[in-house]
Amino acid sequence: MTFRGWPSEALEFYEGLAADNSKTYWTAHQSFYEEQVRDPMRELLAALEPEFGPGKIFRPYRDVRFSKDKTPYKTHLGAWLDGGHYIQLSADGLAAGCGMYQLEPERLERYRRAVADDKTGEELTAIIASIEGGGIGVHGHGSLKTAPRGYAKDHPRVELLRHKGITTWREWEPAAWLGTSKAKTRVVEFLRASRPLKDWLDTHVGR
Repeated sequence: MTFRGWPSEALEFYEGLAADNSKTYWTAHQSFYEEQVRDPMRELLAALEPEFGPGKIFRPYRDVRFSKDKTPYKTHLGAWLDGGHYIQLSADGLAAGCGMYQLEPERLERYRRAVADDKTGEELTAIIASIEGGGIGVHGHGSLKTAPRGYAKDHPRVELLRHKGITTWREWEPAAWLGTSKAKTRVVEFLRASRPLKDWLDTHVGR
């Protein structure tokens, strides 16, 4: 089926779930979730697959085993696309991200070496400046308070060296276009604008 966006009621569903995160609410609205929330995401992923690869939708259930918060359901719908793309729908609207959120030790060391190198490090700096110039945020994750061991505290790219992950991120507040195919257009534009960062990471850090 063709992606046509989400109805405004999809966001209202998550507003209701935030207010009453219970099995009773979920059971009463499960059919609506499947047809008006989840299925449009499936259609969007299918439309994006030719350019951005296959995707999957995350389960709506929270893992509460090690959490003090025992509410059973996620108050957003998340989907992952091959290669590090992420899409999210919630009561706050639509959001998308791209990059590597948490690098395991081997890839983290490759990232740091590439950032420290004058040629590849300056390439990354220029890529970030270009992406941010287009109105998209670039964010570090799990950042250290100082330079990692083995790297100078006064390194010209010490801020980038401190990160254990780096992603682009953009949020769109609810608007009429969310209920149309223009939602796909916004996501595609974001992912294309984020591609230089993804390509740099794929090349120098590895997928």
